[in-house]
Amino acid sequence: MELRELALEVARITQDAGRHALTDQTNPRDLKSLDMSAHQRTELDVDDRLARFIANRISYVEPFDGLWEERPEECKPGERYWCIGKIDGVMNYSRNMPEWSITVSLFEFNEEGSAQPILGVVHAPGLGLTYLAAKGKGAIRIRRTPIGDKREKIIPSTTEHLDGSVVCYGMSYVPAESKRSLDVVAAIAGRPADIKRVGPASLDLCKVADGTYDAYFEPHLHKWDVPAVSAGAVVVWEAQAKLRTWTGGQIHWRRENDIVASNGLIIDELRPYLA
Repeated sequence: MELRELALEVARITQDAGRHALTDQTNPRDLKSLDMSAHQRTELDVDDRLARFIANRISYVEPFDGLWEERPEECKPGERYWCIGKIDGVMNYSRNMPEWSITVSLFEFNEEGSAQPILGVVHAPGLGLTYLAAKGKGAIRIRRTPIGDKREKIIPSTTEHLDGSVVCYGMSYVPAESKRSLDVVAAIAGRPADIKRVGPASLDLCKVADGTYDAYFEPHLHKWDVPAVSAGAVVVWEAQAKLRTWTGGQIHWRRENDIVASNGLIIDELRPYLA
């Protein structure tokens, strides 16, 4: 199946899964399943059901070489693995906020043995939004409207300077990690027109891709963030926005990353603050 067609099919699968998750959010069958401690996420039952549902449906469409978390230590060039995320923005989900998403990406190993995401889907059921992209095929946003779904090609903003921009950021619940984000926010305060903190990471990336935000930054994204970040990364790249580490390097999918996404025009002004 061609990648664009495959992305659309995966989007339909995540939309089906999203309807179930949204029902569980608005009408939870077990209130304990939404209980979150102050500093530690509790595994939600809906998480596991979503992952199983999506994995099962995808296996009938195109299983490729399996799932990302089950891949062997050594992979061959050309092998492809599905990376299916749990709920991204679980705190928002548990507090009945609409800003959470379901993510799916497809990794492919190249001749150097490096894996890169080549397809990404980010679906936000509470917002009625689905972002999808495939390598070399561009990125689109599907919006739910009263008269049906509307598909739109997305591109980043054309804001040229940090002054007057709209920037968003992410932060961890770990004090030392969150302090790095807040230090940057304090340093740039007064330059952007607005600095937002909504999350989750996958949606923040997509909102840079579609021009809602001019930039997004977050330090200390861990291995459990790979599903969300990889799906959003494909949307960013295919929309022709930019995604790098804080030092300007490429994202490494086997270790922790400090990431910054931008429209490509304000990054030179923003990066010194990240340093």
